[in-house]
Amino acid sequence: MKGNMEKKINKAANAMRELRKHLVGSVLEDDASCFRASLDNLRLSSLPRAVIVIKDPADVGVVLKIANKYGVPVTSRGAGSSATGSAVPIQGGWVLDLSALNQIEIDPVARIATVGAGAVTTNFQEQAEALGLFYPPDPSSKNYSTLGGNIACNAGGMRCVKYGVTRDYVLGLNGFLADGSPFKFGLPIKKYVSGLNLRDLLIGSEGTLGVITSANLKLIPKPEKRWTGMFAFKSEAAAFKAVVGLFKVGVSPSILEFLDRQSVSCAEKFTGKAIFEGQSRSSILLIELDGCPAEVRHQRKCLLDYITGFAASHREARTDAQAEKLWQVRRTCSQSMFSLADTKLNEDVVVPLEKQAALIRYTIALKNEIGLATPTFGHAGDGNLHVHIMYNRASKADAKKAKAGIHKLMQKVVDLGGVITGEHGIGLAKAPFMGMQHSQAEIAAMHSVKKALDPLGILNPGKIFEPFEVWDHKLVDVQLPWDHR
Repeated sequence: MKGNMEKKINKAANAMRELRKHLVGSVLEDDASCFRASLDNLRLSSLPRAVIVIKDPADVGVVLKIANKYGVPVTSRGAGSSATGSAVPIQGGWVLDLSALNQIEIDPVARIATVGAGAVTTNFQEQAEALGLFYPPDPSSKNYSTLGGNIACNAGGMRCVKYGVTRDYVLGLNGFLADGSPFKFGLPIKKYVSGLNLRDLLIGSEGTLGVITSANLKLIPKPEKRWTGMFAFKSEAAAFKAVVGLFKVGVSPSILEFLDRQSVSCAEKFTGKAIFEGQSRSSILLIELDGCPAEVRHQRKCLLDYITGFAASHREARTDAQAEKLWQVRRTCSQSMFSLADTKLNEDVVVPLEKQAALIRYTIALKNEIGLATPTFGHAGDGNLHVHIMYNRASKADAKKAKAGIHKLMQKVVDLGGVITGEHGIGLAKAPFMGMQHSQAEIAAMHSVKKALDPLGILNPGKIFEPFEVWDHKLVDVQLPWDHR
């Protein structure tokens, strides 16, 4: 036993010596750097042995060759805004900080961009829009999240209902396999069917199959005009009836967001005023239309002709400033929930459009059953609702109720024909629910792919497939850049 421990220590020391030799000045081992790289938005901290700041993509290959040689775990990260622990180095080892790979190159003729994994989503969108182009995926973390992270979890956002998710815009991926071999899966061209589609396999794999250093992304023309409206409904059922009906009459919203009455109540308490006078605590839909002016006018007429028969009240934005004021209601919901309790579980579940009303009925029943608030809002246009369970972290009784509630919620989602995550990924937080979603044969197939591409299991180990209970670990109380409370 003692001999094996000594061999392990010597092996780790040799790995560090070789790493420092090849990457002088890029290897950080101080406590502050390791702590920053130890956690993401889940707030679970696991310290790495070292953080490697990648400034040249080729250095990723160098690191992985050394890690593969010595069996060192490697976790990739950008901004660390993952909500599920995907960027937490749960087995220690080394963290690859890819945030400096932030180059952005746009070909306005081909409408294709080549971006580094560390490029921030909003920065890329702004550069594209300056050229009259448009990159639609817009996760709520877009002011901080990196495109590499977006690809790792196949991020979506509010505009998915019309434009799709990150996967729909990825033409090619460049990076390195676990043994340090470089790969190019796809190219910056719009047609590519040479060999197996390994590009899509890496999208959403959370860094477990390879390390992406850059991507070729498709762009589309920027919409000329936008229109925004807010609609109040007396119940969640009425709001979802309107959602289904909108698609049946041919309306194609670019954004279709839902807020349940619990969320609206939180927002009203937070701001101190009713969102709709005389319609306090209504359920709300926020709708955006975009396109050429004639298309937007036509879509607006179709929408208003149909939806005013269901809505108790509505408000239209006549200017960009008015539109921003309407969207502020949606943005306020998340931070306002902390008036209910000091901790929230945010589950990004997805159900078929016509099952959303059933899911909301269940969240209300769950609230009554466990005695914890379950405010819910999200992307009603594609069935991706963010169900929150609010509890006080210091209360063991609350934590027990919240844990039971999450398990019940996930099972209900699967029973409704839905999926346990639509855009956050599995990471650590949702690993316990993989068996609800997938059969043993399906999970075995995923393991086979993992073993084929990462035989030693060094890439982001402990994620997705390994049993893990966040509840067994103490979360750290830390202020992160994107916190607004």
